[in-house]
Formats: sequence, C-alpha cells, structure tokens
Amino acid sequence: MKYEDAGVDIDRKAGALKAAAARIKSTYTPEVLAGIGAFGGMIDARRLQGMRQPVLVASTDGVGTKTMLAAQTGRWGGLGFDIVNHCVNDLLVQGARPLFFLDYVASSRLEPEVLGAVLESLAEACKAAGMPLLGGETAEMPGVYHPGGLDLVGTIVGVVEKSRIVDGSRVEPGDVIIALPSSGLHTNGYSLARKVFEGWDLNQPHPELSRSLGEALLEPHKSYLEPVSRLLDSGLEVRAMAHITGGGVYENLPRVLPEGVGAHIEVGTWPVPPLFRLIQQAGNVAPEEMFRVFNMGLGYLIVVRESEVTPVLECLGMGYRVGKTLEGRGVTVG
Repeated sequence: MKYEDAGVDIDRKAGALKAAAARIKSTYTPEVLAGIGAFGGMIDARRLQGMRQPVLVASTDGVGTKTMLAAQTGRWGGLGFDIVNHCVNDLLVQGARPLFFLDYVASSRLEPEVLGAVLESLAEACKAAGMPLLGGETAEMPGVYHPGGLDLVGTIVGVVEKSRIVDGSRVEPGDVIIALPSSGLHTNGYSLARKVFEGWDLNQPHPELSRSLGEALLEPHKSYLEPVSRLLDSGLEVRAMAHITGGGVYENLPRVLPEGVGAHIEVGTWPVPPLFRLIQQAGNVAPEEMFRVFNMGLGYLIVVRESEVTPVLECLGMGYRVGKTLEGRGVTVG
C-alpha cells in the first residue's frame, strides 16, 4: 500500500506549497533568517534592541465554520484576511504591533487550488500588516475532517513597550466608548448564521444587501491596525480597547474593564449593517441573543476620557460614540 491509498497525497500537497512559495516569501522582512522549508521559522530580534522593556504578546485563533460557507460557495480568497486580521486585532487591544505570523491549514484532502487560494490570501494579509508569514503547517487528515471541509488557524506574535501596554486599569465611570465599524460578521457566529440561512440560495443577489448573501457572509474580517496604531502614536490617552469577537459585546467589553466598572451601549448610536437585521428577522433571534453572538457592527471598541472624544475621533478618521462606562459590573445594551 501507499500513503495515497490511505487518503494522503504528499506530492499534491508539495506541489501546492511550491506554487505558493513565492507569494509567502514576498512577506519576508530583512529580519527573517529562515522561513518556508525550515523546521522552525527564524527571525532576527534586533528590532527589540531599541526598546527599553519589550513585552512579547501572542495569540492563537481560528476562522471556525466560516470555512464551510467558503466551501459551499467556492470563495476561498478572503479566509487568509479573516484569520490574520482577527489575530492582529487581538494583539492591538493591548497596544502590541505584530512581529510574525504562523498558520495551520488542514483538511481531509488538500486540493491544490483551494490550498493555493488560502495561502495566497494569508500572504497578502500578512504583507498588508507588515509582518512575515514565517512558517506554518499543512495537514491532510482523512477521517478527522469531513470531505470538502477545511480548518484554518493562525498564531501571531507581537511586541509592545511595557510602559505602553493598554490594560484597562485607568478606566473610570464616565469614560466614553467609541466604536469602529465592522465589515460584517467577521469570524464569529457562523454556526447560527448557517442555521438561519439553511436552504437559502447564497449566490442570488439580495435586495437588502445590495449583493448576494454569500458575498455578505464571506466579507473578510476588518483590520484596525492602521487607525488604532495612529491613535496609539498620537499621544492621546487610550484607556482600554476591546476586539468584539465570539461572545459579542456582552463578553468582550468586560474583559478590559477594572473591578467595579461596567458599561452601557446605547442602541441607535451607530448603523447596524443590514446583514444582522436579516439574520435576526429570518431566524427570529432575540435582540439580546444577537448581541451575545455577533458584533452587530461594533467591530472594535475604544474607551477614552470624555474630554478627548473629539480629537480621538479626528485621529481615527472613523468611529461612533456608542456608550459610556459606569459604576457596577457587566454590560447593558439598550
């Protein structure tokens, strides 16, 4: 017997990796000493020498069942942006900037065109974030993954000066919460969204969305690296930040608030994208459940002093004033 008889084609995977090698190498910065093909990616840490107390920040996440919609529609090109931008935003919450990225792509059978599209989008997203795609893993595991399925996971490492860590400790009742808009569902809530739209035609143009349902659902996760980095470098005080991912605003905002401080989000202060309204109506989903599962258009939250709201919004070039912090605990929406 051969490995291929068990469902694993080494040559096919190697060919797909070779085809994507040039795109992956295009993400390399001068600090990269060893990348694709090496047992371990190597990067020169000289960048840290100019820092007084560099703190490394790491995060791992996955795209989840959004990959099932990509398989259903044949649209794979946005998934790399989903995982890279998700991880970049997670680092950004604590004030860190990305150093390098690692990926994990697995399936029951890695089709060259699918793997190629995913790896190319990973490389493009990493390049946009100014960091190398330093290494990764591709795996065929028939029996673990169902036919046609794909798992995409990423690990990111970044750095922040210790004195510039944003940890929420300075948040006080009466501070203002500013929201940066999401591009859609980002990478969360897709199990519910797929259940709601089960049997719907994903390729049919939808009047409420001004495009097809599949295009709206697969809109890539937005990166907030550029505007938030500009804000962090501006000298304005940023007291806390939260990336609104799984668990919505109810679970993510309290993670960055100190003991004894809660928050209220005022509905109607930002435009909720039509896709969320469609999910709520089609699935008869309660408003509270919507805010527990989805970002509802609140992609990234920033807590600042009342006196700095205007200059912060001017610096960001986008955003909405959506709420305030208050004495207590937890988050209310209404």
